[in-house]
Amino acid sequence: MKDKVVIVTGSNTGIGLATAADLAGRGAKVILACRNEEKTKQAINTIKQTTKDANLIFKPLDLASLKSVRAFSTDILKTESRIDVLINNAGTGILDNSLTEDNLPVEAQVNHFGPFLLTMLLLPLIKSSAPSRIVNVSSLMHNLGNVKNLEKQGARFLDRRRVYSNTKLANILFTRKLSELLKGTGVTVNCLHPGAVSTDIFRNQPKIIKFLLRLLFWTPTEGAQTTIYLSVAKELQEVTGKYFDNCTETTPAKKALDDEAAERLWKISEKVTFLDKKTF
Repeated sequence: MKDKVVIVTGSNTGIGLATAADLAGRGAKVILACRNEEKTKQAINTIKQTTKDANLIFKPLDLASLKSVRAFSTDILKTESRIDVLINNAGTGILDNSLTEDNLPVEAQVNHFGPFLLTMLLLPLIKSSAPSRIVNVSSLMHNLGNVKNLEKQGARFLDRRRVYSNTKLANILFTRKLSELLKGTGVTVNCLHPGAVSTDIFRNQPKIIKFLLRLLFWTPTEGAQTTIYLSVAKELQEVTGKYFDNCTETTPAKKALDDEAAERLWKISEKVTFLDKKTF
């Protein structure tokens, strides 16, 4: 990964931190796109304990703010000459699903609408850097998702009882649609289930639950392996629009293969994020 530029969202903890550390160790310039500057500085120091010459840069990004996503993207387009890998890793599992400053359910925005806008704004630079890759972290929980009522619910297409599952289903539908639009450009888009991993996404759970998760679930380093595989494996250079689990291509739930749902989700995402359709 020497001389490659990689962006990893939510990379100051958990799977994102493990991913950033690994790619920095391979020689990549890694941009840690995170909300919390202090935590990110601590993460950078942690990585440099094992990779002293690691090329790491903190850039502020709050996916719960479309304004922040646009500011981050503008900064990257001005300061970077290439993006070889964009890893949409950040996610949240907040249960109350309160509204953001953009009047969107926070989980819907952080897990789908924010990454959607970020990817589309950075796409011109990603395309000009081809061969390049986009990696979206989804989840096996997409099996419980449902996006059937997109027209009725619009930006609030998420049932509060299944909000996380619905966003993870949205990640796969977004991956499939984008891969179709990017055919022939040299940019691949794939998504993955990282495994059952004990990460900071469960920080709001009771102490006993967090203890059991640490006991039974994978470590963040183990959970990062599929993300890393999709980012670096030479044999995947032309593989796109696929879903992976444990570094193996697998078939997601049937609902995640619904091209009509992917199209409806895309149109709503464009509308919600005020996206300029000139991206393509």
